[in-house]
Amino acid sequence: MKSLVLNLSTLCVGFLAFSQNTNHHKPKKATNLAAVVHKNPKGLFDPAPFAFSHATTNEVEGKYVFISGQSGGEGLEHHLSKDFRTQVKFSLKNLETVLADYQLGVNDVLKITVLIVDHDQEKLKIWTEEMQKIWKNKKFPASTLIPVPRLALDDMMIEVDAVAFIKK
Repeated sequence: MKSLVLNLSTLCVGFLAFSQNTNHHKPKKATNLAAVVHKNPKGLFDPAPFAFSHATTNEVEGKYVFISGQSGGEGLEHHLSKDFRTQVKFSLKNLETVLADYQLGVNDVLKITVLIVDHDQEKLKIWTEEMQKIWKNKKFPASTLIPVPRLALDDMMIEVDAVAFIKK
């Protein structure tokens, strides 16, 4: 009986090992883009100049990736610059790093939520400019921006979470 359990355990571990995707470090071009539908109803204002869409969906089978809030922390030390634009750039870079680990790109993001400490129009302008640099095709995800008094760590000025989609 002991050897049967051991053999079944070995077999299960073997199947698990062969089923894992080991190609985590090669980012690929977004292949989901054609399936993402951006909706901006005629009865609402054009959100493109503000770097978002009113709604997005995906019309194929697949699975969602829920990405935790990415701060503007730099590198493994998570250094937080005192400059808001620098933190915005790194929050987006950190988001891209997580996406790349799933072989996705920013165009696979359906929804983002942005938390900005002491939000004002200047910070909105910076956020919009940086979004437009990253989403070069101007097909922006649905987005919610929430002004907050503070975030998890001292000196954090921005946090961005996202929902992306992997096509089957």
